[in-house]
Amino acid sequence: MARAAAFTFEDAAEEMAQCRLGNRARTKRLVDSVQRISKHPGGSLPEKLADPAAYLATLRLVNNPATTHQAILEPHIHATKQRMAAVDGLVLILHDTTALDYSNQKTLASMGQIGNGGGHGYECHNSLAVDAQTGDLLGLACQILHNRVDKPEGAGVKASRERESRESLLWLNAVKAIGPAPEGRHYVDVCDRGADTFEFLEHECKHNRHFVIRSTYSRALEVAGDGPHLLHDLLRSLEAQIGWEVKVSANKKQPARLAKVLCSWTQVKIKAPHVRKGNHGRKSLSVWAIRVWEVEAPPDVEEPLEWMLLTDEPINDPGEARERVGRYEKRPKVEDYHKAQKTGLEIERLQLQSQAGVQPLIGLLSVLAVGLVNVRQAARDPEKAEKPATDYIDPLWVLLLSVWRYREARPLTVREYTLALGRLGGHLNRKCDGLPGWITLWRGAMKLHAMVDYELARRAAATSTSPGVSVAARK
Repeated sequence: MARAAAFTFEDAAEEMAQCRLGNRARTKRLVDSVQRISKHPGGSLPEKLADPAAYLATLRLVNNPATTHQAILEPHIHATKQRMAAVDGLVLILHDTTALDYSNQKTLASMGQIGNGGGHGYECHNSLAVDAQTGDLLGLACQILHNRVDKPEGAGVKASRERESRESLLWLNAVKAIGPAPEGRHYVDVCDRGADTFEFLEHECKHNRHFVIRSTYSRALEVAGDGPHLLHDLLRSLEAQIGWEVKVSANKKQPARLAKVLCSWTQVKIKAPHVRKGNHGRKSLSVWAIRVWEVEAPPDVEEPLEWMLLTDEPINDPGEARERVGRYEKRPKVEDYHKAQKTGLEIERLQLQSQAGVQPLIGLLSVLAVGLVNVRQAARDPEKAEKPATDYIDPLWVLLLSVWRYREARPLTVREYTLALGRLGGHLNRKCDGLPGWITLWRGAMKLHAMVDYELARRAAATSTSPGVSVAARK
C-alpha cells in the first residue's frame, strides 16, 4: 500500500518557492522567511526572524497587495492534495474551527467578534488531511479565515438562511473547496458537533462524500411503530454490542484516564427540519447512527464520555463499528494542530497594521504548524522515535542540545531530542511524566535558540577577527 511522506519544514520551503507573488524577489524573500521561522518557531515576529533587516523585509512582503492569504496557501494546498492522492488507504480530513484572538491590537479592531463577543479576531476553519494508517499530517486541504458578522436585528429565518456570512457555512464551503476524492481513493470528512447541520449532512449525502460527524441535535426520525422518535433517545435505548478502552486526555472537567466504553449502532432516517435554517430540501436522509458511552467512570469525572456519531457507510459487524468510531478518535489531531498554531508558533502574537498584512502570515505559520506537529508526533511513534533528529531538525540545533544535555557532541534520535528539549524547558524526563507538552517544548526552544545565536556569533567572531588582535581582546 502506497504511503505519502509526512510533511516537514523542508517541504514548506519547497512549496513556498512555488508561490506566485508577481516578482521573483518576493518569492525569494518568502522562502527566506520560512527558513528563518522554521529554525525559531516561537516568539514574536521579530524574534522569529532574528534579524531587523529580515523583519522589515518580511513586513514589506506581507503588506504587498500581491501577497495574499490565498497566494501563500495555494502551492501548499495543491501539494497536500497530491500527497492525499498518493495514499492508497484511508485519508481523514479533520475539520474544525478555532478562534485566533487579536483583541490586544487596536489596529485590527475591525476584525469580527470571537468567543462570547468580548474580543475580536478570526474564526479560523482548518481542514487537515491525515494518513489514517500512520497518523502523519499530510497538510492543510483548506483554510478559511472568517470574520463574524452580526446578525441584523429583526432578520427573519429566510433572511438569515440566505446570509452568505453565516458561520454554519464554513464546513460546507470547506468541502466544496476541497472537492471530491479521485477515483479509487477513500477520503472521510471527520467533524465535531459544529458540523451537525441538516444542510451539511444533505450535501455530504448528495455528493457521495464519506463522513463521521458528532451529533449535536436529537433529530426527529422516521420510525415505524411505537419506538423512540428522536435520535438520541433511540440510541440510548439500544443495548451494547461491543466494548473497548479509550485513552482520554485531561481537561477542566475530567482527569486523564483509560475509559472503558460500550458501543451500539443502528441505521436511521433523519427527517428534514420543519423550520429550514439552512438551504436544504425536505427529504429525509438515511444514515448510520452510533453511540459510544463510558461505564464505570471515576467519581471525579463530571461528564462521562458519550459520543453520538453519524456516518454514511454501512455497519455490518462489530469490526466495522469499531473502525468507524476509530476515525472519530483521530479528531483530536486537529486540536493538537491548533496548539501548534497558537503555542508552538504563537500565531496570535502577530502585530501588524492591517488584516491584509496579517492574513498571509497566518497562512505561512499555519503551513509550518503542520511540520511542527509531525516533529512532535514522531517522538511518540515507536518507529519514528528512533530516527535521527537531523531528519527533522537543523543539525546545529541537535549538536548544541546534545552538548548541553550530555556534555558531549553525539547523534540524537527524535525521541532523545524531544526529551532533551523538554528538559531544557523544565521537564523532569521521568517515565511517569510522559513526553513534554507544547509549553515546555516552547520554553526549551527559547533557551536553545539563544544558544544557537551565541554559537553563530562566536563562529562569526572567530572567522572575522584579524590575526593581530590579542587573545584577551577576542575574549
